[in-house]
Amino acid sequence: MRTVIFDLDGTLADTSGDLLAAANCCFADMGMAVRLRPETDAGVALRGGRAMLSLGIERETGQVAEKAVLDAQYQPLLEAYEQAIDVHTQLYPGTMEAIEQLRSDGFAVGICTNKPEYLAELLMSKLGVRDAFASLIGADTLTVRKPDPEPFFEAVRRAGGDAKRSCLIGDTITDHNTARAAGVPSVLVTFGPGAGAGQADVRALEPDALLERYEDLPAIASELLGH
Repeated sequence: MRTVIFDLDGTLADTSGDLLAAANCCFADMGMAVRLRPETDAGVALRGGRAMLSLGIERETGQVAEKAVLDAQYQPLLEAYEQAIDVHTQLYPGTMEAIEQLRSDGFAVGICTNKPEYLAELLMSKLGVRDAFASLIGADTLTVRKPDPEPFFEAVRRAGGDAKRSCLIGDTITDHNTARAAGVPSVLVTFGPGAGAGQADVRALEPDALLERYEDLPAIASELLGH
C-alpha cells in the first residue's frame, strides 16, 4: 500500500504557541523576566524544549545555559506543556480534508514525530483527529529518532504500508534528512515555523516536492508514488 507519513509539529499543526507558553512557565518559576513570543520565536519552539530553554536563559543572562539547568527544567516544561497542550495549537488549513482524500485514494497515513509519544498521542486525541492516522511513532517509541530512518520505517510498517512506496511530509532539514536516509521522497511544507528560523530554507534543501497548501497534497502524493 502507498503510504504517506507526516511529521507533526509545524507540518500537521502549528504547535509553537503552546510550546512557547510551556517554556515561559519555566522562566516564570525560575524568577526570570524573559518571555518567548510566537511572533519572533516560533521556529525555535519546533527545535525542542531544551532549545527554547537555552534561548530564554541566554537572553536573560547573556550567557550560555548550563546543561544542568536545562536538564532540571526539561521535565517541568513537559509537565506544563501537557497541562495546556491544545490552547493555541491549530491544524493547518485543509489538513484533514487532504488526509481524508488520501485515505479515499487508497493511501495509508501515519505520523513520525520527534515529540515524545505520549504528548503526540495526547495532542492528536485532543484535536479529535488521532483515529485518522494508522500509526504514530514518537521520539521515544524506539531507541532512535529522526533523522535516523528507522522511526519512519516503523511508522510505515504500523500503518500497513510499503516503505518502497512511501514518502515523508515534513517542514525542516531533519525531516528532509530522514527521507533521504530512508531512500524515499521528501515533501516539505513552506508554511511551517520550522521552515526558517535557524533551519535551512526548505527550498534550498531541494526536496522532491514543496507543499504550499494541503489541497495540493493528494496530487503530489500520487505523482511521487504512482497510482
